[in-house]
Amino acid sequence: MPADHVLTGARTMWELVERRADASPDRPMLIAVEGDPLTFGAFRDRAERVAAGLSAMGVRTGSVVSWQLPTRIDTIVLSMALCRLGAVQNPIIHLYREREVGFALRQTGASLFVIPRVWRDIDFPAIAERALAGAATRPEILVIDDGLPEGEAAALPPPPAPAPGDPPVRWIYYTSGSTADPKGVRHTDQTLIAGGLGLARALEITAEDVGSIAFPFAHIAGPDYLVTQLTVGFPAVLVEAFSAADVLPFFRRHGTTMVGGSTAFYVAYLAEQRKNPGVPILPALRLMSGGGAAKPPEVHFEVRDEIGGRGVVHGYGMTEVPMIANGSPSDTDEQLAHTDGRPIEGAEVRIVTLDGKMAAPGQEGEIRVRGPMVFPGYTDPALTAEAFDDDGYFRTGDLGRLRPDGHLTLTGRLKDVIVRKGENISAKEIEDLLYTHPKVIEVAVIGLPDPTRGELVCAVVQLADGVDRLDLVEVAAYCRDAGLMTQKIPERVEVRTEWPRAGTGKIVKKSLRDEYTP
Repeated sequence: MPADHVLTGARTMWELVERRADASPDRPMLIAVEGDPLTFGAFRDRAERVAAGLSAMGVRTGSVVSWQLPTRIDTIVLSMALCRLGAVQNPIIHLYREREVGFALRQTGASLFVIPRVWRDIDFPAIAERALAGAATRPEILVIDDGLPEGEAAALPPPPAPAPGDPPVRWIYYTSGSTADPKGVRHTDQTLIAGGLGLARALEITAEDVGSIAFPFAHIAGPDYLVTQLTVGFPAVLVEAFSAADVLPFFRRHGTTMVGGSTAFYVAYLAEQRKNPGVPILPALRLMSGGGAAKPPEVHFEVRDEIGGRGVVHGYGMTEVPMIANGSPSDTDEQLAHTDGRPIEGAEVRIVTLDGKMAAPGQEGEIRVRGPMVFPGYTDPALTAEAFDDDGYFRTGDLGRLRPDGHLTLTGRLKDVIVRKGENISAKEIEDLLYTHPKVIEVAVIGLPDPTRGELVCAVVQLADGVDRLDLVEVAAYCRDAGLMTQKIPERVEVRTEWPRAGTGKIVKKSLRDEYTP
């Protein structure tokens, strides 16, 4: 079987690991800052030994194992070892603290919790102890600073056979939303494989590519990206903590062709390129890709013209549906700049207007999706019932337009619509405009409570290096000169240098609203 053969039809993640190890055992798979790359064959063998070690600790098919670990080779080995055993795994992003960790451990009933001792000055055992204070039952806590448990692979039982009917839930992710408690998102191996295969096809990945995982592997994007590696057979460079200046020499050394994560990553790379214009920071770059946050159209052209490659080939997904749509290198520049790509293979997308009618091509409404990559439901059945419409489409809560060319454009969140004197205002429209201001490198527009207007428009901005000031008068004039209607012009401007972010770099607007609400 050729190394660049794309694997399809796998029924479980472990089957995909085995098939790729058989197809290209000696090709590199994971590349860390230190040590030799781990090949696909060696990865499979090590995951089996770790599965044997976990089995000796009592982990069985259906056991629930939570883990909160940085993006390392050991983390990915552990995750696939759990797949080998048929365990249910609950990855927890390292940013979560006592409240979220405690909620996840209690609701899942995890029997084992795997953590580092200290990482980036964070004491994870202390967080675990506080999270479990007063709990009626406690998982065993496994600190893996000295390595993962291993055993004899020959002692393992056969991998769990795919069950007839609906695939079993093997993954539980928690996502903070508008509800009081985090929402537990249940996934099967099949939903994750469908998302990853769709991403691989959209990005036209080949075995000659060199990818990168510079975001938390505990995010839903972790196994999503891993599936692209296993289906295509290309290696990825791992980054525990992202800093553009620190990772670029590492990426150049290994000839990385694909980097990204989210708009925050694109902006960080642009800032590094602008320190030394004309000298490519990523000579082998084919494209930047990512999702998790809106992308101003100008970013694509900036990356294409200043850094190189195809520019930004952006996508759209969420914890509940790891991939919904994605751009392709074959798209036009207009499509790459102004859309989030076509729905991926197998995804059915419809747009429903706010009054419940099917939208016409190009008309804005809520994005709804169904297909093999959609999660089967939340851990709370009541939330599941609310999340799907009568035709089985998942209500994303995002606003967008499905263009006549089949490409999807996000226009905002239902909850991000600012209602000013009865007028619905899209935050993203204002954000895309303000991003083009020469003094601005990042922007988030939010609605804040106002006693006379209902909500006022607040622009929160980060200034470019060397810029000292940007006031409301200048912002308002820029918006007027661009032809923005008066009702949409910001009435308040806040300048900051740090942002509250989710795992993949998405700005958490709820935190901004809480901070700036009087």
